[in-house]
Amino acid sequence: MPRIINYERPLFRGHAPFSVYDVPIALAVFALIWAFLTVGRDMTAPVLPDSGELDLAFIRLPYYALRSVARMFLAYFFSLLFTFVFGSLAAHNRTAEKVIIPTIDILQSVPILGFLAVTVNGFMSLFPGSMLGIELASIFAIFTSQVWNIVYSFFQSVRAIPRDLTDSAAVFKLTPIQRFFRLEVPFSMIGLVWNSMVSFGGGWFFLAASEAITVLGKDIRLPGLGSYLATAVEKGDFPAIGAAIAVMLLIVVLLDLAFFRPLLAWAQKFRTGDVFETEYESAVLTAIQRSTLVETFVEKVSRPFWSFLIDRLPARLAASRIGSLAGRRRRGLSITGIILLVLGGGMVFFMVGDGVVFLFQSMTLGELGVIGLSGLATMARVLATVGVASLVWVPIGTYIGMRPGLARRIRPVIQIGAAFPANLVYPLVFLLFVRAGVDLGIGAVVLMFIATQWYILFNVIVGTLTVPEDLKAAADVMRLRGFMRFRTLVLPIVFPFWVTGALTAAGGAWNASIVAEVASFGDHSMKAFGLGAYIAQATVQGDWPGIVVSIVVMCLLVVLMNRFLWRRLYRYAEEHFTLEG
Repeated sequence: MPRIINYERPLFRGHAPFSVYDVPIALAVFALIWAFLTVGRDMTAPVLPDSGELDLAFIRLPYYALRSVARMFLAYFFSLLFTFVFGSLAAHNRTAEKVIIPTIDILQSVPILGFLAVTVNGFMSLFPGSMLGIELASIFAIFTSQVWNIVYSFFQSVRAIPRDLTDSAAVFKLTPIQRFFRLEVPFSMIGLVWNSMVSFGGGWFFLAASEAITVLGKDIRLPGLGSYLATAVEKGDFPAIGAAIAVMLLIVVLLDLAFFRPLLAWAQKFRTGDVFETEYESAVLTAIQRSTLVETFVEKVSRPFWSFLIDRLPARLAASRIGSLAGRRRRGLSITGIILLVLGGGMVFFMVGDGVVFLFQSMTLGELGVIGLSGLATMARVLATVGVASLVWVPIGTYIGMRPGLARRIRPVIQIGAAFPANLVYPLVFLLFVRAGVDLGIGAVVLMFIATQWYILFNVIVGTLTVPEDLKAAADVMRLRGFMRFRTLVLPIVFPFWVTGALTAAGGAWNASIVAEVASFGDHSMKAFGLGAYIAQATVQGDWPGIVVSIVVMCLLVVLMNRFLWRRLYRYAEEHFTLEG
């Protein structure tokens, strides 16, 4: 049963006026304030004439790293807001679920260049002459690579809350806000933390595309590690490439130690069972818990704020005239909502119809046929990528998961590997393809495998760790060994987890196709026949009909795969592999 947060109970103990842990905490706070002011000032600066130029001097790397990390966390903040609003809405409203979840299924596979092509001009027009518009376009692009995985996690966690906990919430008459903060967020916390790490990896993967914006005839380079690497690759500067990869690896390790590991250690109190046999420990979390400054902040600021937001504010609203007026006006608001829905639906239908007519007038049947065949080629690579990753990592993942001690030692390595952006090593792998004479049609599968393999490995390990101890003991009594033990004990329990990992890996492979099917290094360039390559080329050329049609084709293929492959696999897992008999 998850721990219900009690905001009235002291979280810290001890009355010392000063603690040795206050020194690093104070330094960290001052560093964050300085970084916030510096990044905020530079993000709102005027657009410079040389926005397409980037200095590759090594001394600029710390500043570029700061700008990239700031964009990542801003995108992550908006991802959490989006998750709590739309994930909660989908979990509580069946009608909203039928709209939101299929939409997310489609949007998670739309390439990031497709979002950039639509949004970059809009954000730039909102803030003309300022870097803020370009920064917001970049942050939005990173947001689209992070948010979908987190939404899925929160939605599934809320829907999986046990009946006894929901009944308890009803008995105690928790308001919707109290239910959200005291039950739903704590219950989903572990899943949110784990999927946040995976989402951060997705954000790092597309950092270069979101910072080195080359769409619709525009070439803009925002200060950051992604644009630094893109510029170094274009110039064939090996030292700069190596320096960018080293700095990126250092950032991933530091974020794991200073952010994700403390979150994992803190989130253990929300466990609903002994899924993991070992707990995380974090020196950073220990320092925070023993800091007098943090204790004072919690007692004077944090606890009163949450108490007011969760307990006092809903009570005041319920007792005020606003609550009664809201009840009286409910019918009027419903009628207004219906009218706005009809008008909005009519406008959308008109705009879609007008767009379809424009596309048919701009595209020939031959071009439509090429896009369709390109989509089938990319879909074949996506399926091949998932198949190869499954053949490689299912045996290894089950071996690791059946040995909790090994899983504990190797898990940090897997986390860092999943968070490290695979496309940073793409130039080096592409150079090997050039020297070995490997066609990019086959090499693209390797590049997509490098980017998406972690989804399957992680889910298989987690699934294996959930094998109950009594079933392991029964298998030992029956002397099940080797493949027989895997087939009768491990596979039935791991299979649903593998389906989840394979579905996520497929979505990541679709998205990665835009950087895997078009590769360049210095004077060398290669292009594979596929939808990812077509979208990348159409985006650079500003071919709006090609961009829209290719993205629509990709969405249709994703929907078909979800309907005829992944949903059937999920249904098969529910019918044949369950511990509840």
